[in-house]
Amino acid sequence: MKKGEIYEGIIEKVDFPNKGYVMVEDQKVLVKNGMPGQKIRFVIQKKRSGRAQGRILEVLEKSPLEKREPVCSSFPQCGGCMYQTMPYEEQLHMKERQIRELLEEVLVKEGQTDLNGKADFVWEGIHGSPEEFCYRNKMEFSFGDEYKDGPLSLGLHKKGSTYDVLNTDDCKLVHKDMTDILTCVRDYFLEKGVPYYKKMQHTGYLRHLLLRRGVTTGEILIHLVTTSQEEHDLEPLKDLLLALPLEGKIVGIMHIINDSLSDVVKSDETRILYGQDWFYETLLGLRFRISTFSFFQPNSLAAEVLYSIVRTYVEDARGMEVFDLYSGTGTIAQLLAPVAKEVIGVEIVEEAVEAARQNAALNGLSNCRFIAGDVLKVLDDLEVKPDMIVLDPPREGIHPKALPKILSYGVKRIVYVSCKATSLARDMETFLHAGYRLEKACCVDQFCQTVWTEAVAVFVRE
Repeated sequence: MKKGEIYEGIIEKVDFPNKGYVMVEDQKVLVKNGMPGQKIRFVIQKKRSGRAQGRILEVLEKSPLEKREPVCSSFPQCGGCMYQTMPYEEQLHMKERQIRELLEEVLVKEGQTDLNGKADFVWEGIHGSPEEFCYRNKMEFSFGDEYKDGPLSLGLHKKGSTYDVLNTDDCKLVHKDMTDILTCVRDYFLEKGVPYYKKMQHTGYLRHLLLRRGVTTGEILIHLVTTSQEEHDLEPLKDLLLALPLEGKIVGIMHIINDSLSDVVKSDETRILYGQDWFYETLLGLRFRISTFSFFQPNSLAAEVLYSIVRTYVEDARGMEVFDLYSGTGTIAQLLAPVAKEVIGVEIVEEAVEAARQNAALNGLSNCRFIAGDVLKVLDDLEVKPDMIVLDPPREGIHPKALPKILSYGVKRIVYVSCKATSLARDMETFLHAGYRLEKACCVDQFCQTVWTEAVAVFVRE
């Protein structure tokens, strides 16, 4: 087996998040972006140290799990979805197995086992999303072209491509209001002949369209992200958007200037073209004010399921000092505040911290304190000691230098919310070495049709 050679085979298994495996000549080959049971043709990309990795060229035969037709015109080319043709029950079954096996592998390796040598913890399964489609309250669409030098496109990237952008006019991950806005914006700039930003040449104007829509309120924020290389009158576009017959209501339209060389949505300058730069969403009876860059769980209804589980896993926090680390807009902190003595939230994004403070005031909670800063540094300055800790870190998990500081408090109970289970599994080894044991865990599917899912774990100090 050599790099560049082409083979055919059947994907026998897919591990989290999208690692498929095909056997070729007694060699296991890692092939991403496939489904269990698909027969594929693939090319070897890497071969070293007895490991091989390939890239799918073509799906020759569908998986037996693909029992339904696609619901949008861009599947399977679009990178937004992976498992759309797989019934939702099958998606949940696969994701549950992936997360459970990840955790079990670490526990067996570290010796947290029963008399039969199996992982010794309580696995509480997977909780599905209340809505399988149209669930996302936030989406970043990119400007580009579907093929080199083609007409302007606006949508999501093709699978495995950082350049080709599909027109995802009928994307079913978001509410129809969002796709109506998308087509309006694209058609406007297509007619005007306005160029998109080319990442290699660093030239052009149009970069991204960031949309946020409250699932429970229907309030919509629109953000057009461009470079400063050109000037265009956006008043006609604003008028077109406000005239759209939407189910929800546009409460703000922003023009964000971004001259960063990296392909991220950030603001060098934000101009409000209409309304305000925030909208409201409600979760479990609490109201949250969410601004452009504030972190908020992307599936509001599944977030209610997630946070209900967190509240259950925390158990009795009455009279306790609780640390909510990586607190975002303070959702968890505010759910625990009614019973805790005090909840201290730490979050590095200042805008999210300000939103958390406003939200706590909005919900009449006076025992929440939010600190802007890196958890790694803030913990050194805090004189208060926690009785319990809740962790909801970013996708890459907890900074390795912050972990010992968190564990040094020696609290009896830690609840860890993870959006990338491999990061949880990595951090879990440090927890176990520090004298904690995994008591119980489950997962919550906030990202239907995709490879991702949330995991929640409870660690108790022995």
